[in-house]
Amino acid sequence: MKKYIIAIDEGTTSTRAALYDVDKKKIVNVTSRALEQIFPHRGWVEENAAEIYAETLAALAETIESVADVSFIAGIGITNQRETVIAWNKKTGRPICNAVVWQCRRTAEECERLKQTHAEFIYEKTGLIPDAYFSATKIKWILQNVAEARRLSEEGNLCVGTVDSYLIFKLTNGRSFVTDASNASRTMLFNIRTLAWDEELLQLFGIPKNILPRVVNSDEEVGYFEYESAKIPICGIAGDQQSALFGQCCFEEGTVKITYGTGMFMLYNIGENIPPANELVLTTVAYRLRGKTTYALEGSVFNAGSAVQWLRDELGLMSKSEQSGKMAKKVKDNGGVYIVPAFTGLGAPFWKSDARGIITGLTRGVNKNHFARAVLEAMAYSAKDLSGVMEKISGFSPKVIRADGGAAKNDFLMQFQSDVLGVEVDRPECAESTSLGAIYLCGLGLGLFTFEELKTLRKTEMLFSPSPDREYFEKQYEGWNKAVKQCLYCGD
Repeated sequence: MKKYIIAIDEGTTSTRAALYDVDKKKIVNVTSRALEQIFPHRGWVEENAAEIYAETLAALAETIESVADVSFIAGIGITNQRETVIAWNKKTGRPICNAVVWQCRRTAEECERLKQTHAEFIYEKTGLIPDAYFSATKIKWILQNVAEARRLSEEGNLCVGTVDSYLIFKLTNGRSFVTDASNASRTMLFNIRTLAWDEELLQLFGIPKNILPRVVNSDEEVGYFEYESAKIPICGIAGDQQSALFGQCCFEEGTVKITYGTGMFMLYNIGENIPPANELVLTTVAYRLRGKTTYALEGSVFNAGSAVQWLRDELGLMSKSEQSGKMAKKVKDNGGVYIVPAFTGLGAPFWKSDARGIITGLTRGVNKNHFARAVLEAMAYSAKDLSGVMEKISGFSPKVIRADGGAAKNDFLMQFQSDVLGVEVDRPECAESTSLGAIYLCGLGLGLFTFEELKTLRKTEMLFSPSPDREYFEKQYEGWNKAVKQCLYCGD
C-alpha cells in the first residue's frame, strides 16, 4: 500500500503543506498559503492567530485531497516559526489576541534591563541571551496587558504556547497540549540542562507553569487529526531551524547548515555536550530523540530575505525577489556600498536591539544593482560574523556549509557566500529542508525510517567552491565591519 507523510511547515510569511512519498523518498507536492503580518506600532510585529490556523488547515486539507485514499497518509509532522507566542482559551480554542511574532521588539527595553541584572543566570539555564526575540517576555506582556489572559489564567483556562502547540491543540480538537524540546528551548523558560520548565525562570517572569504545554520528544507521536473517518497520527515536531538542520542530515558533530529565509540562521551540531557560556551566540536543543538530546550552537540574524523584500516592496527596485541575483551580477562589485539591514535591531553576535539599519558608501555612480548586490552580500558577511565565533566556541572548522531556504536558490549569493567564508557551500537537490526535517522525524517516530536510512537520503544539487583570492574578500569584509560599527552606534 502507498504511504505518504505530510509536513506542515508554518512559517513567518506563509504556511505550507508538503506531501512526501515514502516509496519514492521525495516530496511530490507542496501547497502554500500566504500570511499577513500586522505592524500596530513601531517595532511591533503580530499575526492573526486564527488566520494562521485557518490557512494551515486549508493547505493541509488540499494536500490530503490530492491523495487517492486518506488511508495512504501515515502521519503528519509539524515544523514552525519559533518563539512566536499565541494565547488561547482552553475551553473554546479561540485566540484571545494576535500572535506576538518572533520579530516583535515591544519588550526590548525590559530585555535590556535583564541583560544588566540576569544575563548570566538566564544563559546558564537556557543557552539564550535576554532578548525580545524569545518568548518569555512576550508571554509576560500578554499576561500584563490582555485582560482576558489574566482572567483565564486565574480560572485555569488559559493556554499559551509557540505555534506548534497551538496548531496541535487545534488539529487534535483540544486533546493534546504539547511542544517539543527544540521549540521549548527557544522560550527562555526551558532549562536545557534539566530539560524541563525552570521554576526560577517562571518566577522571574511571573508566568504560571500550568498555562504552558507539556514538553515531548521531537520524534514522539502526540495525537491524531480526524479527517472524514480517518485518524491521522501527528508525530514529529521541531522548530523550523532545528528541523532544517535535521532535514539537511546534519547528524554528526561539526556539521553545519545555514538557512536563508526572512532571517538567516546558522546552526552547528555540537552533539550531547553543552559548551561554556558565551555572550555572542546561542546554545539550543537541536532535537531530542527517544529521550536522547542533541544540542546546537545557533546564530540568528533577524533580517536577511526581508531586506530583499524591502528592496522589492518599499523601494520598488525589482518586481520579484528572484531578480536580485541577476541585478547583483550586472555590477562588478558593490561600488563601495554596504547595507546593514537592522530593521529590528541586530541579532547574533552583536545583540543590539536598538540598532537601526544603515546604508554607507553612497556616491553618484551607485545604482539599483549595487543596492541589490549590497543586500545579498550582507547575508554572506553576516554568516562570516557568526562562523568565526562558532568555530572558536565549538572547536570545529567545517569545510562544507549546507545551505537551504528561499535565498539558497540564488546562485550569486551561494557563490559569494563560499568566497567570503572560504569553504564549499552545498546546495541540496531538495530545497524543502525544513519540511524534510519534520517528515524525517515523523517517519522515525512511526518506524517508517531508520536513522541509517536517513543518512543516505540527502543529495547535492550544486557545490560552490571558494575563490582563491582570499585577500580581496577579506578586504571587502573589512568594509562590512566598518559599516556594522556605524550601525551599532546609530541607535544611541
